[in-house]
Amino acid sequence: MSSARLGAVVAAALAAAGVREVVVCPGSRNTPLAVALARSEAAGRLRVHTRTDERSGGFLALGLARAAGIAAVVVTSGTAVGNLMPAVMEARAAGVPLVVLTADRPATLVGSGANQTADQRGIFGVQVVADVQLTSTDASPKAWSAAMRRAIGAALGVRTRNPGPVQVNLAFTEPFVHDGPSEDVEIPPWLIAASRPADPVVLPAGPRTVVLAGDASSAVGRRARDAAETAGVPLLAEPSSNARGGPCAVPRYREVLDGPLGTQIERVVLFGHPTLSRPVTRLLGREDVELVVVADRAWWPDPGFAADLVVDGVLPEPGGDAGWLGEWLASGAARSTGPGEAPITGPELAAAVVAAAEGNLVFGSSNPIRDADLAPVRPDDGPVCWANRGLSGIDGVISTGAGIALGTGRPTTVLLGDLGFLHDLGSLHVPARDIVPDLRVVVADDDGGSIFRTLEIAEDAPDLLERVFLMPHGRDLAALAAGFGWPAHRISSREELWARLAEPVRGIEVLVVGIDRTR
Repeated sequence: MSSARLGAVVAAALAAAGVREVVVCPGSRNTPLAVALARSEAAGRLRVHTRTDERSGGFLALGLARAAGIAAVVVTSGTAVGNLMPAVMEARAAGVPLVVLTADRPATLVGSGANQTADQRGIFGVQVVADVQLTSTDASPKAWSAAMRRAIGAALGVRTRNPGPVQVNLAFTEPFVHDGPSEDVEIPPWLIAASRPADPVVLPAGPRTVVLAGDASSAVGRRARDAAETAGVPLLAEPSSNARGGPCAVPRYREVLDGPLGTQIERVVLFGHPTLSRPVTRLLGREDVELVVVADRAWWPDPGFAADLVVDGVLPEPGGDAGWLGEWLASGAARSTGPGEAPITGPELAAAVVAAAEGNLVFGSSNPIRDADLAPVRPDDGPVCWANRGLSGIDGVISTGAGIALGTGRPTTVLLGDLGFLHDLGSLHVPARDIVPDLRVVVADDDGGSIFRTLEIAEDAPDLLERVFLMPHGRDLAALAAGFGWPAHRISSREELWARLAEPVRGIEVLVVGIDRTR
């Protein structure tokens, strides 16, 4: 059999399984698959995106997978594979279906010192839910197709309820393309039936209850909000929970948690993955609180090792204590603040972005998402919110946002810090023939990693904090962005910020806002 044939089978299997978004990073060894995917795109079976850098390509695919339900990324052999590790790790922790297609050299060359040859089999280890090895020297397209079906089924978690990334390592031998016309490949229909979730559990009224919503999809966020509103109890919703709205959402809830009301909580109903604040972490570890975890995967969050019940869904009984909810809402509203004097603070910037964003809103980790946690609750449903909170890394935020913009077809705003921006600066490069997403990147620029000022080292050894933690950059970030050819603006006033945010998002735009962290 030939490498071209293997590439055609893999491309056809992806399309047959409903994978519509594929990122291809250039290389030689992945030629058979890149060619087959380009032909599939020409036939209207899927869409190909290209990126020069594999790390950016991996996070672009991650964003596409989050938006579209599943996506794939293709890279050549050698270090190109290793550059995918950060995106793979986030996909594993967040349960995002991602098909990682790594081109490889023949097994006989591994360990020989041959160019661009490494042992790629199982290279991602426990960071993938499955790995498959295919080689073009096999003579069974039927076996290739079956292996792809298993790999994609594992990525989707249709039988395990444990979705995540999978690696398909493809050993291609030369020649990489057919001398004659390409052959059509027939793939059997998708026959893997999904496992069924259990029936929801009735949740009786009575204990002083709060619904806590961590990072979650819009569907899960909607269920969290419905549960709180049905029960008539406080809703404590993180910025990327997609539950942060409605009559039960408590503003500045993490500050209320540290007050008298927090000590009175008797039951927590948890949706999503909460990781954002220490008051929430302390709540989830309390032994005097009943913790009901609602999870749609085989994995569930339990950072305090205190879960009493894990269920697929809940049916709360109405009849919550109106006084209990009212106390929380009043306490949260009392902590809210309005705009201050210049310069702009982080919470002010986050509040402005949250209020103005339409379509999608992507949060970077570090201070910006914590600032957004203090923003007022929007009276309307607002944008769909996203964040890489599986591992809460600062890397890949721009490329993830681009993937979400392309996968949903909606304008997208990214709010991130200056170090996160510098970390993913190369993702502002979009190959000339590729689709440019409608992406507004808002950078909270406080000249370094100010979040590290909350560490114990800030008091114990401030000289070391300055030397190895804060990372002041001293760079004109707007000029760096403009170097890629995108409109970039340094914002110096609230009026200019509001005016820029009110404009529609068209193409890529970067807004850099100087932030005062002293107030």
